[in-house]
Amino acid sequence: MANLKEIRNRIGSVSSTMQITSAMKMVSAAKLKKAQDAITAMRPYADKLTELLQNLSSGLDSDSGSNYAENREVNKVLIIAISSNRGLAGAFNSNIIKEAKRLAEETYANQEVSFVTIGKKANDIIGKSQNVITNNNEIFDDLTFDNVAVIAEDLMERFATGEFDKIEIIYNKFKNAATQIVTTEQFLPILPVEQGTTSNVDYIFEPSKQQIVEGLIPKALKTQLFKGIRDSVASEHGARMTAMHKATDNATELRDALKLQYNKARQAAITNEILEIVGGAEALNN
Repeated sequence: MANLKEIRNRIGSVSSTMQITSAMKMVSAAKLKKAQDAITAMRPYADKLTELLQNLSSGLDSDSGSNYAENREVNKVLIIAISSNRGLAGAFNSNIIKEAKRLAEETYANQEVSFVTIGKKANDIIGKSQNVITNNNEIFDDLTFDNVAVIAEDLMERFATGEFDKIEIIYNKFKNAATQIVTTEQFLPILPVEQGTTSNVDYIFEPSKQQIVEGLIPKALKTQLFKGIRDSVASEHGARMTAMHKATDNATELRDALKLQYNKARQAAITNEILEIVGGAEALNN
């Protein structure tokens, strides 16, 4: 059995760890509320904008449509992997990295695949085995629509010039604090509206329908990327809060087990000391 000093040191170490994980849990819980409110407020707008764009663009001729809706033979694929800059969030980052590698090695095994990473964790792992053309770790330091729009414009230009034939986004979609869903969305080309879901609303266009669609497309794409990053931020805080909650519970159980072990060792040491005293006294009497 370990001596008392070793057990005391372990109890102190576990207690310190428990204080850290508990503090991280509370910080993530506070940040989660703000991030959750932001993505909850944004989703209806982003979904409606995408729906409106699809309904409008579905009626355009292929010759008059935007370059961003052009479907061509897929030879070069760009995958945008959205992770975080920090760890200690359970499987939050590893799930994104696994899905990104699966797409590259299975779904697009016959195509040339490149990556744009948003977040240090994805860049560190994916960059070891895949071609990462740009990394945007700094976006989380000042997450605004304007800063995300710069990244989206670069992606749109790469597609329009033919550098890539298809662009996909991988991110964690926020459901609740305990559940994050790994989601893959097609960024470019713009997906056509599904059959049977076309709106029957009769619109009056001013200016022309084509001009409205071409004006909406860049805004909708920027909003889609911004929504994905917002979702990822909320998911990160939820995942970290859950992970730190479990870590705190595990540390509490380990500390209690160590205290029990310490008490048993201390009791055994005291018993041995009493036996030695009694044995010594008996020897003197004899």
